[in-house]
Amino acid sequence: MSIQWTFIAGYLYFEIALVTIMMLPIFSPRRWHQFFKSSLFSMFQSHAAVYFYVFLGILGVFLLDAIREMRKYSHSNDGGHVHLASEMKGNVKLFRAQRNFYITGFAIFLTFVIRRLITMLIIQDELSIKAERIIKQADDTVKLAKHTVLANTMRASESQNYEEVKNDLENTLALLEEEKEKTHQLEKEVTKWKSRYEEVTTSGQGDN
Repeated sequence: MSIQWTFIAGYLYFEIALVTIMMLPIFSPRRWHQFFKSSLFSMFQSHAAVYFYVFLGILGVFLLDAIREMRKYSHSNDGGHVHLASEMKGNVKLFRAQRNFYITGFAIFLTFVIRRLITMLIIQDELSIKAERIIKQADDTVKLAKHTVLANTMRASESQNYEEVKNDLENTLALLEEEKEKTHQLEKEVTKWKSRYEEVTTSGQGDN
């Protein structure tokens, strides 16, 4: 295997390992998002799109080269049987071209898969942060509603107690006024009977 195909095969193995790690629940989406925001990753982030398309273009060139080699050596065997050594050599080259085609094709496919996984991990972390914020706001709203209802209940209870005390006081004052009126009537009666008693006493002394 030549150097370029060895490099592409190594890149394919790296992609398989990376996809496996990203799919396993080893690191949470928040950890991945923090890594994507780190200084190490930020060095490539500004030109990530350029690197992605350039590398994708290089893989595309190698894919086309593998397709060309496949067509070349597949047509060379259509002309009937030739010398065994030449036929074996052509089959070996056809096998290598097919191998290179599959390696390059899977490498391109996994490149898009990794890009999609990175986007989904970032979105998942952002959604989890928003969900936590919404849940916290909902809890604060529930606590505020409970506090408001409790305060309104206490105010209503205090208002109700005030009305009851006010009614009791008014009833007591009314009873006090009635008692004062009765006392005043009794004082009049006492004064009246006292006057009569004095008149009777005075008339009795005059007769003697």
